[in-house]
Amino acid sequence: MSQITKERTDSLFHALADRTRRDILRRVLSEGQSISALAANYDMSFAAVQKHVAVLERSGLLVKQRRGREQHARGDVEAVRSVAILLDELEQVWRDRIDRIDELLKDS
Repeated sequence: MSQITKERTDSLFHALADRTRRDILRRVLSEGQSISALAANYDMSFAAVQKHVAVLERSGLLVKQRRGREQHARGDVEAVRSVAILLDELEQVWRDRIDRIDELLKDS
């Protein structure tokens, strides 16, 4: 299994569990944006968008940087890759189980 801690795994999947956070992540992966520019895309308060950004930042999926008076966000590709690795590992567990079932059926 992966070297990612259980806490980190929980944090990653918690961050990705929300539709708005997934959309924010898509936006900042393709192009870093200011938090103000991100907030303009959503029908919610600036503070609500900031909270979503904070969850993504705590999980490591997003990195914030101050540029002048604004906070800019960009997605962390390596963190996204770690999620892909976790999902690949889960898929392999499932495939191994299917392979074992196939072997049992052949033996019967």
